[in-house]
Amino acid sequence: MPAADVTSLILWDDARARSFEPFALTRPVGELRAGMELLRARWERVAGAAAAGFVGAPHLGDFEEPGAPAAVAGELPAGTIVANARCAVALDARLGDRAAVWRCEGRVAAVRLARPVPATALPDDDDDALLAAAGLTAASPCQSLAGRWIDEVWHLLRDLAAQLADDIAVVGPRLRCALPDGITVLGAHPIYVEAGAVVEPLVVMDATAGPLLVRRGATIAAFTRLVGPLFVDEGSSVGGKVANCSIGPVCRVHGEMSTVVFVGHANKAHDGFVGHSIVGRWVNVGAGTITSNLKNTYGTVALWTPTGTRDTGMQFLGALFGDHVKTGIGVRLTTGTVLGAGANVYGSAMPPKVVPPFAWGDGVPYASYDLARFVQTVERMMARRQMVLGSRGRCQLEAAHAARWTAAE
Repeated sequence: MPAADVTSLILWDDARARSFEPFALTRPVGELRAGMELLRARWERVAGAAAAGFVGAPHLGDFEEPGAPAAVAGELPAGTIVANARCAVALDARLGDRAAVWRCEGRVAAVRLARPVPATALPDDDDDALLAAAGLTAASPCQSLAGRWIDEVWHLLRDLAAQLADDIAVVGPRLRCALPDGITVLGAHPIYVEAGAVVEPLVVMDATAGPLLVRRGATIAAFTRLVGPLFVDEGSSVGGKVANCSIGPVCRVHGEMSTVVFVGHANKAHDGFVGHSIVGRWVNVGAGTITSNLKNTYGTVALWTPTGTRDTGMQFLGALFGDHVKTGIGVRLTTGTVLGAGANVYGSAMPPKVVPPFAWGDGVPYASYDLARFVQTVERMMARRQMVLGSRGRCQLEAAHAARWTAAE
């Protein structure tokens, strides 16, 4: 694993970030999507430089994904900027050259190391300890940054509408856009369709509740209704009724969706409602898979976490689909379901509220997904996107399989 340069930007997963299941098993938190951008990409934009690496959990040492930096180990040199990946910095913020500490909402979001620091010496989750490790103090030159903190994985959904509105207001006006012919526009918020996007006739774009942004290379099928705030990234195709969603690159999305984050390279190509959910990378949502996002009691939704089941305080919460999850035809998911990375669930029985990583089957007790068969499936799915699973990526999936967790509701 490479060491960081003096001028490097390094993303850091603190202890709280490393608990963001079902995603922490297979990706650093910087590779999750907050609003219209990955958390890592937000920091790169603010810093004006690509991230040189990340400091994360040991089982992510071989993490490999196009465009993403690798894990770093060893000593981080003085001058390195270490940014907390859980901070969703505003896209129009900029790091000042004279600052050594950057704060967001009063909390330390990033530091410039005043001395070399071993990557393993970064503290778990404490501002004073981070300053001390970096050789800084509360009196060190400081700059405030606008942004939001992701303190729980479900905050990516709780704050989605506001984050999308903020992001589109920054990015949309800087793109070359024009409204296509043959569509119906509702509402007064801005609508940005970048040159190179394909929007077929008879599409409704409803900007009553927020803005919309469709990037180049995306395709919106005829008879689709898009409701803002909404973002569709490059290479994705969308059809159906889609509201308050962030759809990452190269996704196939169809049906009824409300308040869903697609990290990227995922399929939800058929009918079936998905609401208030996060869909990890390389997920395939089977035809007719349906999520419940509201309890019959209208109470708040509890969610499994590695530290126990917790009340999210959210009235609407659907499912969290870890990377490489596959659901079969007609699978029904109750409110607050967690599907661990690599799980393959099918059948008529409703899965429990937490399904362990690499589970396989049509009900409890699930079998364990054979590692060789799982990797073969990953290779086949990636090949459909003209991508290849590299040797490091394979090693990381093997490490995730070895580190998989088990859980009881």
